[in-house]
Amino acid sequence: MFVLLFCARLASAATAYGANAPCAPVEIAPSATPAASRVKEYAPVFESCASASGSTRLAVRRMSVDGTPLILTVDPQSLHTSLERAACWRCEATSDTAQAATRYLQALHPQQDPTRPPALVNAGLIHGAGGGAFVTGDLCPSRKSLDRAFFEELAARGPRTPVMLAVSGGWLARHGADFAWLREKARSGALDIAWANHSYSHPYVRRLPDGRNFFLRPGVDVDREIFETEKLIIAHGETPSVFFRFPGLVADAALLENIRSRHLIALGADSWLALGLRPRPGSIVLVHPNGNEPIGIKLFLRLMQTGAMPLPLRPINEAP
Repeated sequence: MFVLLFCARLASAATAYGANAPCAPVEIAPSATPAASRVKEYAPVFESCASASGSTRLAVRRMSVDGTPLILTVDPQSLHTSLERAACWRCEATSDTAQAATRYLQALHPQQDPTRPPALVNAGLIHGAGGGAFVTGDLCPSRKSLDRAFFEELAARGPRTPVMLAVSGGWLARHGADFAWLREKARSGALDIAWANHSYSHPYVRRLPDGRNFFLRPGVDVDREIFETEKLIIAHGETPSVFFRFPGLVADAALLENIRSRHLIALGADSWLALGLRPRPGSIVLVHPNGNEPIGIKLFLRLMQTGAMPLPLRPINEAP
């Protein structure tokens, strides 16, 4: 009887989220209800999880969405993330040391020259493995419309063209229609979008030096900047990836360690197009399709049309 009741509860939860199988990955239906009312008990964890079918994942967040307990999981080899029903997984606490042999932890803690401190600007992974290019777009807070022509050009390259979008909570709060349009591009198979975190408020003061700006400003609550954005992405129907891009690409060693403690991979770029940094094989390319940096978009379109962009365009999960 207990088993029957348990399965009935799972089936009910699956119906609420539009899934056919009780233990399939969860798809959250977007709603006008505020994220704070839907996504609750949000907490960072690091757990090794196994399902009844023998699948294994690492859980990095626990939460309740619309009253259903969920976990945000990472495949430790592919870096693919998914939202799963907590009731479908058996989890126990683990550590970075215990998972050190996985591709995920090796990407999280890359080998570095101990005599060279991390650069203040362009913190994190800035160049990917292999050839081609990794196209990334930052959606910083903006009052301007999404540059949809950029995405149409990407989609014209063929089905499921990959792009990583680093989303700020401030942008998402203002651009629900643009976000829904991007989701439809992904669901139609036109684009393969990885959703990265670009902080909630994207703190910035004009003319203030980098060393006292962005996340290095006094009083920045790093956990709030991370988790509020993740909760917004989830409430709008998408799954956060394992990547985080610092506002302005600015961070010191302490911030890098903070981000890693939340099991996020810091991502920079060696080809910020608007700064005149041309891409080469393996480049992580950065543009701003939020309307704030049209010159970068123009340069991207020119590089694509002239064949100067390294190809193929590759998913960001392949970069580390």
